[in-house]
Amino acid sequence: MRFTADLGDGYSLALRTSATVPAMHRLTEKNIDRLRQWEPWAQDKQSESGQAAFTQVQLDQFARGAVVPTVILRGDEPIGSASLTLDDYLGNAELGYWIDRDEEGRGIVSRACAALIEHAAELGTRRVEIRTAELNQRSCRVAERLGFAREGLLRQALPIGESRLDVALYGLLV
Repeated sequence: MRFTADLGDGYSLALRTSATVPAMHRLTEKNIDRLRQWEPWAQDKQSESGQAAFTQVQLDQFARGAVVPTVILRGDEPIGSASLTLDDYLGNAELGYWIDRDEEGRGIVSRACAALIEHAAELGTRRVEIRTAELNQRSCRVAERLGFAREGLLRQALPIGESRLDVALYGLLV
């Protein structure tokens, strides 16, 4: 099982593996307060064993062609995550991503997403979606920079703790 993409300037995408678990756990812990604002999974206590279990599920889904789970690397060090969830039946995919707060604002997430969109197109995907909390302006700007059209608002679709956030739905035809 392999997937890599050169993002330029010393950054790359690589397949999430068991070898990435310790570094991704540390990175998640470093960014957990920020991630808890936007991610339902970040509400739970994080552990390295949980990260390992998640990684194994992702790799099993990758082997079935349902997910492309990657880590964003600077050199050999993970600095974020980007994934592509594939629906072969509908020819659709959904992008998810996050990056270390110290790496924000450099266009790395946009480059990672562009590489995954290109991969999706090579697999025959016709439509890629990004669903993000409407208030997550950084994530919305990634979608807009990549040429996604804002197609709608899913009211209170994202449970975050005791709250529910509205979700902006973006689509791109590839």
